[in-house]
Amino acid sequence: MSAHEKFGFKSLEEIREKTQALGLNIRYDENLSVLGTPYRIGHLQAANRFAVLPMEGCDSNTDGSPSKLVTDRYEKLARGGYGLIWFEANAIVPEGRANELQMMLTASNVSKFRSLVQNVDSISMKENGFKPVKILQLTHSGRYSRPEGHLARPLVPQHDPYLDRGNEVIVSDEYLDSLVQRYVISALLAKEAGFDGVDIKACHRYLMSELLASHTREGRYGGSYENRSRMLLTVIREVRKATGDDFIVASRFNVFDAHPYPYGFGCDHDDMWKFDPQEPVRLVKDMVKAGVGLLSNSGGNPYYIYPQVTRPFDKSSYGIPTPEEHPLESIQRLFYLTSVVQEAAGDVPVVGNGYSWLRNFLPYAASANINDGRCRFVGLGRESFAYPDAPADVLKKGAMDPGKCCITCSLCTQIMRDHGTTGCVIRNNKVYMPIYKKFNAEAVEREHRT
Repeated sequence: MSAHEKFGFKSLEEIREKTQALGLNIRYDENLSVLGTPYRIGHLQAANRFAVLPMEGCDSNTDGSPSKLVTDRYEKLARGGYGLIWFEANAIVPEGRANELQMMLTASNVSKFRSLVQNVDSISMKENGFKPVKILQLTHSGRYSRPEGHLARPLVPQHDPYLDRGNEVIVSDEYLDSLVQRYVISALLAKEAGFDGVDIKACHRYLMSELLASHTREGRYGGSYENRSRMLLTVIREVRKATGDDFIVASRFNVFDAHPYPYGFGCDHDDMWKFDPQEPVRLVKDMVKAGVGLLSNSGGNPYYIYPQVTRPFDKSSYGIPTPEEHPLESIQRLFYLTSVVQEAAGDVPVVGNGYSWLRNFLPYAASANINDGRCRFVGLGRESFAYPDAPADVLKKGAMDPGKCCITCSLCTQIMRDHGTTGCVIRNNKVYMPIYKKFNAEAVEREHRT
């Protein structure tokens, strides 16, 4: 590992030289034409290779329907030219919400979601000449459930001495059984609202992700690989059966938790930093057999002390140590994990991640990865908050504007940690700087009270 370093590259040649000096396997293609080519996802065709990763704003209305902030965010993304828009985390049950303003599609607000979807299609058609493929992420926040105010109500499949805070409730097998139908109901509502598919979220140590690592749990959902993967595969099969072949079932899942055994998935039993591909590869193949038509891999836990595994950065959130590795090393890990998943998935397309730290040089790495067959799409997370029209600039102007890029300062993450509504504090500071200051001050005050 090399020392952590803030981004300071002025040319593609500089970042190439640094990559080579670190001995890393990251390529950069200057021909960006592949990013503008269409690619098939199930029965649909995405117009290009740019995808929005599901970035939660924590800013829906209290009934879970899209607020003005939500509508504004997706209108910007629609104008931005993405071939695939992966909508943010949508809770399947009230107790599984990560915050009281988390998106939640219900029978009573489905018309509001339909209006949002139609608006996205209309704007994209007008600005770009196509409708994006639209996926809605379905989730249960599990360990990170906080459905009301600032009080955490963690629902977990097993205790974890690294993450437990003492108020965790172990969910029963019967409770997990009951959630299957809730995923199906949410998927059917999503189809009614006009989404093209749903994502069964299994990343970042939320409930479905933590189930994959429940080595110490007893019963039908713990211990063996067959038991730990049972919930995810059952939900995929049941959603596929209920929604039919003209609907995409996707999964954004953790391929590598970077968490000690027996509490992590995809990790060597003796070394949490060593990726063990055996179970992740098996899971990918099992998900494809169950009916998955789109995948996106992630890793780590952005709410623990190693968030660089999920999203490499210049500056960490408050209280998070500086990583003992260069951000390019973190990026190489994410690129490698994506390549493992894509190889195992075969014809099923995989959306890559880990690009934002590269700023305006990310299209070159994305082109190389796609040309090398390591993924089919480039996924933009934090970058989409800061620079929602990045695809349009790349495809129409040939480059990204360095002055519009995400600077990986972690302030958007900090707002979430402080229980606020989030966005880019730097590029949209009129809206989000006051929000950042307000919720950070409230978080500091809560901490002092305790």
